[in-house]
Amino acid sequence: MQAQTIQTTDAVDRKLPLGPLTVLGIQHVLVMYAGAITVPLIIGGALKLPPDQVAFLINADLFASGIATLIQTLGFWGFGIRLPVMMGVTFAAVGPMIAIGTSPELGIQHIFGAGLVAGLIGILLAPAMSRLIAWFPPVVTGTVITVIGVTLMEVAINWSGGGVGNPNFGDPLYLAIALSVLVFIVCVMKFAKGFMSRIAVLMGILFGTLVAALCGKLTLAGVEYAPWFNVVTPFHFGWPRFDIASIAAMTIVLLVCYIESTGMFLAVGEICGRPVDGQALTRGLRTDGLGTVIGAVFNTFPYTSYSQNVGLVGVTGVRSRWVCVAGAIILVVLGTLPKLATIVACVPPFVIGGAGIVMFGMVATTGIRILADSNFQRNPHNFYIVAISLGVGLIPMVSQKFFHAMPASLSPLLHSGILLASVTAVILNRVFNGTSKTSLNDTKDTAAAGAGHH
Repeated sequence: MQAQTIQTTDAVDRKLPLGPLTVLGIQHVLVMYAGAITVPLIIGGALKLPPDQVAFLINADLFASGIATLIQTLGFWGFGIRLPVMMGVTFAAVGPMIAIGTSPELGIQHIFGAGLVAGLIGILLAPAMSRLIAWFPPVVTGTVITVIGVTLMEVAINWSGGGVGNPNFGDPLYLAIALSVLVFIVCVMKFAKGFMSRIAVLMGILFGTLVAALCGKLTLAGVEYAPWFNVVTPFHFGWPRFDIASIAAMTIVLLVCYIESTGMFLAVGEICGRPVDGQALTRGLRTDGLGTVIGAVFNTFPYTSYSQNVGLVGVTGVRSRWVCVAGAIILVVLGTLPKLATIVACVPPFVIGGAGIVMFGMVATTGIRILADSNFQRNPHNFYIVAISLGVGLIPMVSQKFFHAMPASLSPLLHSGILLASVTAVILNRVFNGTSKTSLNDTKDTAAAGAGHH
C-alpha cells in the first residue's frame, strides 16, 4: 500500500507532454466555462451595464480566474494547495453583489471595494479556518462530499433542460441531446483505451456540440462583433469604494465559501490520494482570499474552487495538477481574446448538462466511498449523523422557498446546501462522538485507505 500511495502522490506532480496537457486543460475549461461566465452576465444585467461593459466583465472574469488557478495549482510562499483545482467566481456572492450594486447610495465600485477588503480579511483568517480539519472525521467528510455531488446534480439537470430562464426549458430535443452526450461518454469510457478514455468528457461535449449544430440549436450570435484582442486593465470602472455593511456581507460570503472549499479540497485530496492536512488547507483557503482580492483589482468578483472540476478529476483519473495549470493559461488567453471566448460560450448548456451528470455523480460516489470506510457497526450513531445531515443539506435544492420567510441577510447561509450539511454534520458529530481520539484517528485511517483505493 505504501508504494501505491507514493505512486498516486507522484501523479499529482507529474508533467504530461504538451499535446495531452493542452487537450486535458481545454476539457477542464469547457466543464467550468458556463458557470464562469454566468455570474458576470447576471451582475451586468442587474446593474444595466451596456453590452460592451458586460463583455469586459466576462473577459476580466476569465482572466482573473486563470490567475487565481495558477496560484492555487502552482503555489508560492504560503499560497496554493498544489492539487488539480480550478478557481471560478462564486455564485454565493450574487445576491449581496446585486444588492450592493443596485443600491441608490452604492454601485459597482462598492462591490469591488467590499471584495477587496473581504479578501484581505479572508487571507488573515485562513489559518484559523484551517483548524476546522480536526472537525472533519470520515463520517463528516463523506457526508459533505456526498451532498456536494448530489446538490450539483441540480445544476447538471438544469443545464440538460436548456438552462434556467430558457423559455423552452425541457424541450425534448434538449433532453435528447443531453442524453446522447451522456451515452457517448459512457461508450468512450467503455471502449476507448489510454488517452482517449481520459478525454471522454471533452469528446462528449464536442459530439454534443456537433449534434446541436446539425439540429440548428447552435448559434454564434455576437461572435462577429467581439474584438480579437482586449487588455484587461485594473480598476477599469474606477477606484474601489468602501462601505462597512457591504464589506461585512462579502466577508460572510467568503467565510461560507471557505466551508464549501474545505469540502472541495478534502474531496480532491481523497480522489488524488494526497490527503489534505491543516497546512495544505491553510494554503488553499488563503488562495481563495487572494483570488477575491485579485478579482476586485481586475474588476470582477470573489473566487472559489469549482466542484464540477473535482468531478472531472474523478471521471478521467488524471490527477496531475499541471493539467489545471494548462487550463489556467487557457483561461488567461481567453480573457484577452474576446472573439475566441465568445465562440466557446456558444456551446449550449444542454450539451454540458449531459457531461455534468457523469462528473457530479462521481463526486457523490467519492463521498459514499468515504462513508463506506466509516465503521457504522462499531458506532451506530454515525447513521444518525449521515441521515440528518443529508436531509438538511438537501433542503435548498428540494424546496427553494423553504427559507423565504427568513431575513434576507441570512440568504447566503441558508441557501447553501453544502454549508447546511457541513454545519449539521460537524455539530452532530460533536454531540455523538465528541472529540475522542478514535474519531480523529479514523480520519487518518480513512485518508490512508483512500490513497490505497487509487
